[in-house]
Amino acid sequence: MNRFFSMWRAVLPAIFLFTAGSARTQDKTARQEAVFCAYNVKNWLAMDRYDPEQKKVLIGEGKPASEKERVVSILKAIKPDVLGVCEIGTADDLADLQARLKQAGIDLPFTELAHGGDETRRLALLSRFPITARNSQTSLTYKLGEVEMPFQRGILDATVQFTNSLDVRFIGVHLKSKREVPEGDQNQMRRNEARLLRRHLDGIFSAAPGARILAYGDFNEHRNEPAIDTIIGDRRSETEMTDLWLKDIHGEVWTHFWDAADTYSRLDYLFTSRLLRPHLDLKRSFIYSARDFDKASDHRPIVTTIRFAPWQEKEKDK
Repeated sequence: MNRFFSMWRAVLPAIFLFTAGSARTQDKTARQEAVFCAYNVKNWLAMDRYDPEQKKVLIGEGKPASEKERVVSILKAIKPDVLGVCEIGTADDLADLQARLKQAGIDLPFTELAHGGDETRRLALLSRFPITARNSQTSLTYKLGEVEMPFQRGILDATVQFTNSLDVRFIGVHLKSKREVPEGDQNQMRRNEARLLRRHLDGIFSAAPGARILAYGDFNEHRNEPAIDTIIGDRRSETEMTDLWLKDIHGEVWTHFWDAADTYSRLDYLFTSRLLRPHLDLKRSFIYSARDFDKASDHRPIVTTIRFAPWQEKEKDK
């Protein structure tokens, strides 16, 4: 009898783990939805950094390990199925992030890495689902007076296939920062980049009127500025890109904290095309809030849930 109970005491934990793992897999499939997160991970790359402990600048230093760990812990709480990031560095930096996420239980095997004129701070998309098409723009330019300027971070353009009947085209950007530069007026630079983004979107709508598009990223712009109006487009048109008005658990809308000026701003956005809108669960779309978010980045992640089947009118009664 004792041998019988000893045997079951050894076997039961294994049965529990198998059952729990199967339940998690079945739940993921049964949900018929995917979580998307956009996140500026703040310089996940090699750069010159000031070390306050050593009181000197370290040349070509990577993002501190403590900051990387906090980024991963935040993403572990969100559990994204598709992740769009700004300020990633090289392919090795992307592989580092991907490996750390996998170790934390978030396996995103499919990736796209894009850049513009600035090849230091890049854009990346990581996905649990296959990427079936890529059309990232790396060499776009515009003119400021007589000077030709590059679109600094370019446009990431990758299509993710969720089901046989649903694919979503993810358009990632990181527009010119508000920092003043000698090359030109930062407001005008951002407006021109917004025009290039809108032109790219219009090209997609023209070639594929049925496209479901989610444009995301760090737009470095306030909601009432011309660059945002340019991206949204004609509100009476089928090509309008709707701003998802996201809030955190406290009802606040800021996504970025500039500590030098003690300023909170909404700089990160999600814009959806009309045909994607019925697939977005707005009740589970939000700005992720954590007290120590700044230990990871100066930005907060923004999140939406994509349902594989579109929202139906009858769901109102449920």
